[in-house]
Amino acid sequence: MVRSPPESRSLARLLARYREPNSARSVFELLITAVPFLAIWVLMWAALDHGYWIGLLLAIPAAGFLVRLFMIQHDCGHGSFFHGRRVNDWVGRTIGVLTLTPYDYWRRNHTLHHASSGNLDHRGFGDIDTLTVSEFLERSRWRQLLYRLYRHPIVMFGLGPTYLFILRHRLPIGMMRSGWKPWLSTMGTNAAIAILAAAMIRLIGFGPFLLVHLPIMVLAASIGVWLFYVQHQFEDTTWSHDGAWSLHEAALHGSSHYYLPAVLRWFTANIGVHHVHHLCSRIPCYRLPDVLRDHPELAAIGRITLPQSLQCVGRALWDETGRRLISFRELEIALLLEGGNNQTPGFTSNFGIDR
Repeated sequence: MVRSPPESRSLARLLARYREPNSARSVFELLITAVPFLAIWVLMWAALDHGYWIGLLLAIPAAGFLVRLFMIQHDCGHGSFFHGRRVNDWVGRTIGVLTLTPYDYWRRNHTLHHASSGNLDHRGFGDIDTLTVSEFLERSRWRQLLYRLYRHPIVMFGLGPTYLFILRHRLPIGMMRSGWKPWLSTMGTNAAIAILAAAMIRLIGFGPFLLVHLPIMVLAASIGVWLFYVQHQFEDTTWSHDGAWSLHEAALHGSSHYYLPAVLRWFTANIGVHHVHHLCSRIPCYRLPDVLRDHPELAAIGRITLPQSLQCVGRALWDETGRRLISFRELEIALLLEGGNNQTPGFTSNFGIDR
């Protein structure tokens, strides 16, 4: 790892003054998120008697509030939402029952993500699997196909998020031999989820419970993965090997500023200001706009609008020569232009994703 350039290091120090949370504001943000979520949940259940499709429309705002709850849980994991660690942890654990996310296990994974984001030699910690062009070309036809399927939008934003939150989080995968704490976190969360689900099923019935909560959870999971994807999987992101990797440079230039309409910024708790968040993860979500207001030069770094973010979908391979994230289609064109000299046996375009 190399030392961070003065620009990114000085920015990180400068942003430290925004780290102080406001307890009253934090409680307020929690209440205006949790109460509407619970109210809409009840409305969806009540609407079942008047036609399921009417109630299903309410799953959209309910999922939005659940995403916002997850973002508050995320801030708690960074110790930034409240002053005390104990308050942060127990609020985070409680929200984790609703988001199906074991808080302590997730927090440990997420800490590793922040410590290694953009480092090609330390991938696999709370991030989206990303191969370099050379790594992809060295794979067998079968493994290339698996990577293409993993990167397909139906898997990445549909099946994958549902699997991640509903199934994968039930075990401390990746930390199963890391002591008892990851197991306590996952099993404790599982037990709390089971108790809450059993109580709700006893109260309203299994069918109604599933009809209400499942679409909310599936939609919220997909939104959450989409946000995380756009925050790091954009064309001008940065990846480097250990010798050239810098923590602050990776934070500033390897994370995007996802510029969303105001209502979406609110529902996502300003997580789109992700480059600033990675530079100083202790800044509460409601203070991130203050940073951009006081330092407008940061707003242009890694800026991606909602329409522009759709172009990120096909980007799946890190081009170490061009230093940008490219699509399978771009690789295929490059190989054709080179006469196929670098094409490995079994390279196939059957599952290519257009740029």
